[in-house]
Formats: sequence, C-alpha cells, structure tokens
Amino acid sequence: MLSYFFVMFQHNHIFWVFTAAYLNVSPSLIYPGENFEESPLKRTFKSKVLARYPENIEWNPFDQDAVNMLCMPKGLSFRTQADQRDPQFHSFIITKEDGSRTYGFVHTFYEQVTSPQICSAMQTLYQMHNAEHTSTNPPSSSSSSSSSMDSLASSLDEADSPTSSSSSSSSRADGTYDSTRDTLYVSKALCLITPMPFMHACRRFLSQLHRAITVSSAPPLPLESYVYNILYEVPLPTSGRSLKFHGVYEPIVCQRPGPGELPLADFPLAEAFSLLGVENLVQVFTCTLLEMQILLYSQDYQRLMTVAESITTLLFPFQWQHVYVPILPASLLHFLDAPVPYLMGLQSKEGTDRSKLELPQEANLCFVDIDNHYIELPEDFPWFPNKSEFIQELREVLLSFGITDNTGAPPRTRSRPSSTPSTPGRERKTTAFRQLEDDGRNGNLAGEELAVLELLKGNATLERLQALTKRTGVTVARVEALRAGVKPQDTEGQGGRTAAEEDELRNARLNVQLREVFASRFATMFADYEAFVIQSAPDLESWLTNREQMHNFDKASFLSDQPEPYLPFLSHFIETQMFATFIDNKIMSQWEEKEALLRVFDARIDKARLYNVRAPSLRSSNYQRCSILKECVQAMEQRLMKIDHTAIHPHLLDMKIGQGKHEQGFFPKLQADVLNTGPTNNKWSHRTATAQRKKDRHKQQTEHLNLDNDLKEKYMQEARSLGKNLRQPKLSDLSPAVIAQTNWKFVEGLLKECRLKTKRMLVEKMGREAVELGHGEANITGLEENTLIASLCDLLERIWSHGLQVKQGKSALWSHLLHYQAREEKLEQQHSESPVSNVPERRKSDCCVAVPSLRVSLFQDMRHIQNMSEIKTDVGRARAWIRLSLEKKLLSQHLKQLLSRQALTKKLYKRYAFLRCEEEKEQFLYHLLSLNAVDYFCFTSVFTTIMIPYRVVIIPIKKLSNAMTTSNPWVCVSGELGDSGIMQIPKNVLEMTFDVQNLGKLTTVQLGHDNAGLLAKWLVDCVMVRNEITGHTYRFPCGRWLGKGVDDGSLERVLIGELVLPSGEEDSGRGCCTPPLQRSPSQTRRISLTSLSGRGSKPTSAQIQEAIGEAVNNIIKHFHKPEKERGSLTVLLCGENSLVAALEQFFHHGFKSARLFQKTVFVWDFVEKAVAYMESADQMGDLQETAEPLGMTCQSFCHYVNAINSTPRNIGKDGKFQLLVCLGARDRLLLQWLPLLVECPVILRMYEDTALLRDRTTVNALIGVLETLHDFPITLEASLVKGIDL
Repeated sequence: MLSYFFVMFQHNHIFWVFTAAYLNVSPSLIYPGENFEESPLKRTFKSKVLARYPENIEWNPFDQDAVNMLCMPKGLSFRTQADQRDPQFHSFIITKEDGSRTYGFVHTFYEQVTSPQICSAMQTLYQMHNAEHTSTNPPSSSSSSSSSMDSLASSLDEADSPTSSSSSSSSRADGTYDSTRDTLYVSKALCLITPMPFMHACRRFLSQLHRAITVSSAPPLPLESYVYNILYEVPLPTSGRSLKFHGVYEPIVCQRPGPGELPLADFPLAEAFSLLGVENLVQVFTCTLLEMQILLYSQDYQRLMTVAESITTLLFPFQWQHVYVPILPASLLHFLDAPVPYLMGLQSKEGTDRSKLELPQEANLCFVDIDNHYIELPEDFPWFPNKSEFIQELREVLLSFGITDNTGAPPRTRSRPSSTPSTPGRERKTTAFRQLEDDGRNGNLAGEELAVLELLKGNATLERLQALTKRTGVTVARVEALRAGVKPQDTEGQGGRTAAEEDELRNARLNVQLREVFASRFATMFADYEAFVIQSAPDLESWLTNREQMHNFDKASFLSDQPEPYLPFLSHFIETQMFATFIDNKIMSQWEEKEALLRVFDARIDKARLYNVRAPSLRSSNYQRCSILKECVQAMEQRLMKIDHTAIHPHLLDMKIGQGKHEQGFFPKLQADVLNTGPTNNKWSHRTATAQRKKDRHKQQTEHLNLDNDLKEKYMQEARSLGKNLRQPKLSDLSPAVIAQTNWKFVEGLLKECRLKTKRMLVEKMGREAVELGHGEANITGLEENTLIASLCDLLERIWSHGLQVKQGKSALWSHLLHYQAREEKLEQQHSESPVSNVPERRKSDCCVAVPSLRVSLFQDMRHIQNMSEIKTDVGRARAWIRLSLEKKLLSQHLKQLLSRQALTKKLYKRYAFLRCEEEKEQFLYHLLSLNAVDYFCFTSVFTTIMIPYRVVIIPIKKLSNAMTTSNPWVCVSGELGDSGIMQIPKNVLEMTFDVQNLGKLTTVQLGHDNAGLLAKWLVDCVMVRNEITGHTYRFPCGRWLGKGVDDGSLERVLIGELVLPSGEEDSGRGCCTPPLQRSPSQTRRISLTSLSGRGSKPTSAQIQEAIGEAVNNIIKHFHKPEKERGSLTVLLCGENSLVAALEQFFHHGFKSARLFQKTVFVWDFVEKAVAYMESADQMGDLQETAEPLGMTCQSFCHYVNAINSTPRNIGKDGKFQLLVCLGARDRLLLQWLPLLVECPVILRMYEDTALLRDRTTVNALIGVLETLHDFPITLEASLVKGIDL
C-alpha cells in the first residue's frame, strides 16, 4: 500500500553552516523572495529529509527534490513557546512527466530544539537583526525587481505569518529572542508516500503516530513495528474490496471501488463545496473543462489540495492534461509565467491583499480565493449547460446530508475595476484567521477545545486530579483526545463503529452522490459520442504514425445534433486537449485494453441505452436528473460495513531493544536496518511480482502488431502529447540551465500549438472537399469559427505573456501595442512625418479605380478599437484588435510591424521569451500569414452595435450615357443586421460617406432617382460600398438604365452585392478562398433575356429546368443550416443563379418578344394581359362557372398584381416580376398561379408552340419542384417589399 515513510527536519550541521557565515548569509539556505527585513523567527529556511524507509523502490524512485519542496513548501520554520504550534496536516501530489501521479500525506508538528548551538545561533541572528533596525533605518537591501515573478514573491512575503494573540512574553514584546528565557521549537514532518489517494487512512495513521510521542506513556510496541507494518504488511486493497489494518491505537479502514464504479477519490468534496459555494465551484469546474489557467489561493495547503483534487475528480470521464501543481513551492513561483493551461495552488500569507498580487498573465486566468470564498472569471466565459438546474440538484444532495450551501461572494469577471473582497481589510483578516483556526478539517483544534486545553495546561490542581484518576485506572478520554489534537474516538455509532468511522462513511456517501450528479451530466451530453468518432486507420501502427494528420471526431455533425443552449459550451469543450485525449483513447481501445475511465463511462452509456433506446430527450435541452443516487452508494457502504480483508497486526521486530527509547515530545531516530528491507515470506509481498508477470505476458501478446516496442512507445507518447506544451514541471531546485531548458520547451510548445491551430482553422474553414476539388465551399459553422478564433486570441495572449520583464495591465499584447503606439507617436512628433508607410489598401479591386485606396495602418486599427466605447477592458481591446486584423487579412503583417522594433521588444521581454527567439518568431508569423487564404467576418459578426463609417461610390457607364444626372439620386444600403435608410446623394457627386450602426455583411443596395430635369436617364455600371473600418469592399453590379421611357422604365433598382477580392489575390487565392456571395444579375443576361437581338446563346430547355432545380435546392439547403449560419436568403431569391433568375428564363423560353412599334415586350406585359383577361372574364360571369378554389386563386393573383402595379415605387417591369415571384414564394402561391397562366388564352398570342410554359408535363414538373418550398418559412428583406402591404 505504501511506497515510503520519512521524517523531515533542518539538520544541525546545515544550520550551523548558516550561522557561521555571520553577515554573509548563504543564499542557498534562504528561500527565494525571503524578506530579510523580517525577524529571524518569521523567516523560513531550507528543509532536508532526515531519514526515509525504504531507501529506494525500483518501480517508484524517491524524488528527493520534489518531496523536499512539497512537504514544507514554504520551508522550515521556528517558533517559541509564545507562538501557536498546533500540528497541521496536508497532502500533496507529484505528477511525473508521463502523467503518472504519486500522493504524499504530511503531518507537521513542532519539536523542541535541544541543541544549544542552534539556540545561540538564533539569538545571534536576533541581535544582528535588532542592530540593523536600531541604526538609521538603512534603505531596503532588496532593490526593486524588474521581474514580475520577483514582485509576486515579495508581495506574498509582505505580511507576517499568523501568530497567537492570546499570550506573548516580554522578550517577544521587545522584538528579541533570549535563549535563557525562551524555548525554541522547530517544525518537523512525518510523511507517507502512496500510489493512490488514501487520504483518510494516511491521515489517521500519521495522527496516531504523532499521538504516540505526545503522551507520557510509551506506545504498546516500538514505533518501528507500526512503520514496518504499514510499509510491508499492509497490502493495497484489491478492486472492489475493503481492508482493515491497525494503527498505534485504533484500527483504520480503507476501500477501493469496483471495476464498474467511479474511480477512487478520498478527498472530501463537501469541504470544497463549503469553501467556495456550489455556484462558484461549478464556475471553476467549467473553467477547468475549458482548459483555462486556474490559480487557487489560500493560506492552508490542505485547502489548496482539497479544492484541486475535488475539481479534477469531478472531470470524469475526462482527465486534466496540462500542468498540475496543487501546491506551488516558494522556489517555483516563476512557473506562474508558464504560457500554458495550468491548475496551480499558491499559498497566501495572513493579511496579503489580492490587489497586491501581481500575476504574470491574467487574460485567461480563473483566480480562486478559497479563504474569502470568491472567484474571478475570465472574459467571454460560456456557462455550463443547464447550469441553474444543475446547481439546484447539487444543493439538494448537500442538503440531504445537512449541509447548506455557502454561496460565497458572487463570481467576478475581469471587467470589474477592483478585485478586492468586499470586507474591510482588518475585519476580513480576523475573520479568515478565526475560520482557519476553528476549522477542524484542516488539522486544527476548534477555538473552544483550544481554550479548554490552555486551561488544563495552566491549572496545577486539575493536573494533579487527572494524574490521580489515571493511577486508579480511570482515563479522561476527552482531555487525552484534546492533548493529542483529535476528537474523542471511543464514542460508538451504529453497528459498533466509532464516531470517526461513521463520519468517514457519511463523507464517502456524499462524495459518491456528488460525483454521480456530475457523471450523469456528461453521460447525458455525450450519450451518442461514439457515432461521431472517425475510425479510419486499419491498425494501431498506421494510426500512431499519422495521428497529426487525422480527424478523429466529426465535430460539425456532433454540434449540429446538440440542443441550441449547449452549443456555446460544447463548441469550446470539444477543442480541448482533454476531449482529444478521450477520443484518442476510444480509438486505441480497438487494438489495446480500454483505459479505465473510458471503460466505466462506456458501460454506463450502454446501460442507459438498454433502458431507453435513443431517447428523443437526447436532442432536447430539458434537464435530466441523476436517477441512481441511492443505488450508487450501496456497494461502497457494504464494503465499509463488512470488511473483506484484515492485514497482519503490528508485531515486535527482530531489533535491538532500547534504541528507540520513548521520550515525550520527541520523535525518535528509527532503526533503518529493520525498516529498509521487507519480509521474504509474506504472501502480500508476491503481489508486485505477480502483477509484473501479468504485464510481461500482456507485452508478449501485443507482439503480433509487428511494431518494435520502443518505436511504439515513442509513437504513443507523441500521439498522446499532441497539442500539449509541457506535461509537468520537474520539481527540483532549478539551476539557470534547467530553467532555460523548461522555457525552451514552452517556446517549442507554443510554436507547435500555433501551427496546429492555424492549420485547423484553415482546414475547417475551407472544408476537406473544398481543398480536394479546388473550390471554397465553407462547411464550418459560425459557432465553431468563433470558438477557434477565441482560442487563437488566447494563444496570442499566452505568447505575449511569456517572458515579460514587467507586467503592465491585464493584457500583455495590448500593453505591447500601447508601448509601440507611444514610441511611434513620439518619433512622429520629432520627425514631423508619419511613420506609417502609405501602403495601398489591399482590399481594392483592380476594376474599381474610382474607390480611393484605404491606407494600411496599424495605428488606425488601434484607434478604431480605442474609439469603441462598448469595450471596457484591455483584454477585450486586444481581442477586438486581433479579430479586426484577421478580418482585414493583416494580422501577420501588423504583428511583424509591431515586432520590428527590436529595442522595444528587448526592453519588454527577457532573453528566453518566445518573442525574442528569432527563428520561432518567423515561423509563427508565417503560420499566421496562411490565414489570409480565407475570408473571416469575425469582427463584423461579433461587434454588432458599433457605429461604422461606410463609403459609397456610384460608377456610371460613361460611353453610353451621361456621367451625371440632373435628377436627385438616392441610395439605401442593407446588410444582414439592418439598413441605412434612404440617403439623398448630393447633385453632381458620385461618392459619399455615412456613419451607421454595423450593418453586418452587406446584401443589397437600393439605387434610384426622382426623374427630374432634362438629363434624367442614367446608365449605371455598378455601385461600390466599403466598410471603412474592416476595409471590406462590396460590388453591386447593375448594367441597367434608370429612367422613364428607357429599358423597362425603372427609376429604382435593387442590386445584390458581391465581396470584392483584395487586389493580387484574384489569381493566387482563387482555388483556396471562401466563395464570393451571389450578386444581382449581370447586364449581359438581362439583355439576352429581354431583347430579341440579345447577344449570346439562349439557354436550352434542359439547362433551364436544371437551373430551377439548383435554385430550389440552394434554398432548401439554406433552411437546413443552423439559423445563425444561414446568411442572406435574398441572394438565393434574387441574385445570380437564384429562383427569380431561373423562373425568368422559364418564362422567356418561346416568348414572342418582337419589337412592336420599336417597343420591347416584357414578361410583365404578359402577366398584366392575363390579369386583364381574368378580370374581364369575372365581370362577364365566365369565372363563376369554374371550381371554387380556382376562382379564389384568380382573385389572389389579380390582387397581388394590382397591388404591385399600384405601389408608389418605380421598380420597372422586371422589378415587378421579381417582386411577384418573391411574394408568391413567401405566401406559397406560386404553384397555384402557374395553372392559371397556362389556361389563360393570352398565352396563345404571346408564346410559341414550343414554349416550356405551354408544355403541360414540364409545368407539372415545375409545380412539383416548387412544392418542396412549402415546408420552409420564407421571409423577405425589407428592401424587396418596401411599399407593398400584402
């Protein structure tokens, strides 16, 4: 069960070296960041392992550096009789680079210093300290550090460590230590190292071991017997069984869950919920799932460990894949600079204020102040699905165990101006200290018990009475228990169990039920995950070698199958490393044994499927409560109530008698010779060998894979670490070389992450089929795109935070940009010239020379962001700037310009920083440059309420008409988010700018005039509109006349837009760019349809029918997309290759459009003649004989045509036909109107015999195709139906 037992203490020899150095104090003995201004008793010193048993274990080597740091993370401390010296318990975890974990459990107590040399050395230090302070207060020896990590260390050590206020000697009042009057104590620790987290069992064993040296009488056996027993004679409980073994005074029980149960977790979840409150804990849990940086902050090491282990335990079936250091030793504070996701715990000192804590990076940080019950959340934080119902269920479980929810302070986000707790400093300090002092769960005696013990210690009469009762054989258990620092253990609960066992059983029940609620949520959300796993590799070897190129999970299909409210969270979560590892484990389970957590999770999903076969509720967002809360605890209860195995009792060992002599208050030196080797004839000792033989057999069975084991292991490690930066820091006393190596790993990891992220963004945006076929059909949803871009923003923040000299503001990137802006503005003033080169705007069409170029300017983009009052924080500004640069395809160029000022970069960053590694920096900028191959609207689509300046340029065809018109022109620009309203264009002006709330992607432009003056006719080639912030330029082709008596007599046209490719990208980017929007019909097509002498070949009947089918299919596909991803329906109804365009071709086929008296005949003329015939027939009474439905259809058709004709808009005959088709599609009337037109006698005069409209079979086929549109709610843009009330 146990790996090691050891004792830690400051060795006399080392301490003597320290004092002999006198003023030249050896820096190796003082912890980094130690404040020399503090009195010697408040300083901390380096600790050392005094003894460990056994010396080493082959399969689990002893990591002395890590153990040194984590047993006493702040170092060794001294106390006097006036200080608080209660024993403390805490646990720790050592995570190795391969991800395996070892647990440590530590019992720290204070032992009297008996060495006169150490006492006199401490007095000498005090004399030196007092001499310095009584002189003329010299300036502080520690100069202001340039490192943000140094400032963090100093801020942590500003406050004093807690001392007892109940009593203080006169010597302490004088600020001195007198070895003749004061008793000196030093901290000492007993520690157990185990492979599994048996926290309660280890805590009870260590507590009993310490109790054995605090009581006056010697324990029943020498201490070596108990240590030997737990090291060699107490086995690890087998899966699904319980085990009882014996401590010094009482038996101890531990158990392991069975193969179908949730894995072992012994840390009290109730404590984590009580410390943070349910809502706060769920929020921190969500941050952990999304792999943000989590920093826990508390005075108490055990609280840090409890909260960290609770959160990671609740992740089932997923596992935290990044840096995990629940207790960060003082010497490793620089590791908070890590530009990777992490979960770390930082010890606070009493009175340290959060506002004084300078952290290297906070853009993506979740800060958890455990002692003050409040958290700070990152910006743009998605909620956990069904969060309120989930919290309610957790509260009900806690309430069923009598625990009310401590709601804590409400969570704070980074946008809040202050992060200081609401309680005043002094009051909060007192409250937090009292809570810590009274908190029995942290190994402390409650306040009342402490008072009783103090009373007993100071009362000679009570002491004599107690001694008398002892001699008569009566024990006062309450007093003995108080002395030992534990509650009475002899009160029996149900079934002969002690109160402690009852408490343990209750905690175990609560743990299981809380974990089941969390596991049930994941089982509901991922019930069908297997259907989306892509298993394309034929064998393990090919999968491992091609892991990086493979897509293992169909994310788009999975998200499309989820309820809408879940999407913000799930779209982020499926991008995490923990989800990727979960899917990798699922795929590898085809060829090797299933990973334990996956096996349990899959079994639960299979069981759920048996009970409800693909329940329809899986698609709904209705909350499903956990239904197995009572059943889930039964197996565990049975194990604890009926013990399966009892270990060998501790017994006398073959050792020299008298060496471990009992001396109250002192832990003896144990006999190493008997503790370093275990028994040879113990049946438990063969377990390890048996397990090893099983492993060897399994290895032989896998040899059929024909893959060399070393090579396979290499591939496995590479595949599993894909996307990770650094698994775990090595906890050792770090030399500059080791720190440099660690930072180099970070640089390599950041570059790799950048490469994978940009590649993923490109592939997802363009689509796999698009890349193969050479076109850019986008198959990524806006939600996924937004998630990937948010992830890129996070990566850039982490890169800019790496190796900072001094932290200034929450966002390192925005801080760098501000420094650059200030420096360039200073240079601009000095040289009186702009530092920004007038690079022509790259978003300029080669054909639109009339649109003035937009200057590429890093400054201008920054000013746009700074002028956005909606953004309140630096983190928000940095993200907005990244989105704007990405949308403008200038991100790589802007960052290259920012980093070109090397003097500034050197001033802001340390030598090891990513931004100062030239080769990696160049590769990083190259990866970002690749994103220019696709179009993003990540700025336009997110900041929807900002005011944006637009520029409109009207380009007439000068060869065929006047450049200007004497009439009064107007324009109205519409987009996905709204329209600008009608704006008059000043006379003799073809260009204007206007400010309006963000219109989104532009869809249509309405252009018209009032036909006033002599030169009212106007032939317009196109209209250009540009967003002056993003630089997106849209071209709205027209190619038609506006004027009475020319073309179709239209004074107003609705034009459909197309996004103009940036110049220079037309050729290079055609095969890999996202597709252009459809646009308004071109001039050539219009003329060919409406004019007898039209140029170009007319489409055949087969081509026309194919065009109609394609147009209808596009509309159906539009409605099958998620609502937020659909784009503009107007384009599909009225643009090129649209429904209107296809039906125009159908109606023009065989149309007799000869010029009668030099006047062109339009399809609308046929429609009007048909209406006239129907109305006259109605008046004559002919229609009354027809069937009732047909008569109603005639009335609706005439009503719609007359309403369009009576509109005040002058939209021309083609515009009216377009409007009729759109209204007919919207109101599902098109297929009723077609038979009317076919039956109307007018068709004989205006259509040839071969016309499609006169072919009954073709018309019936067309009606069948149009009928498919009836299932969808078609809504028309306001620009199309303006002035029509139908």
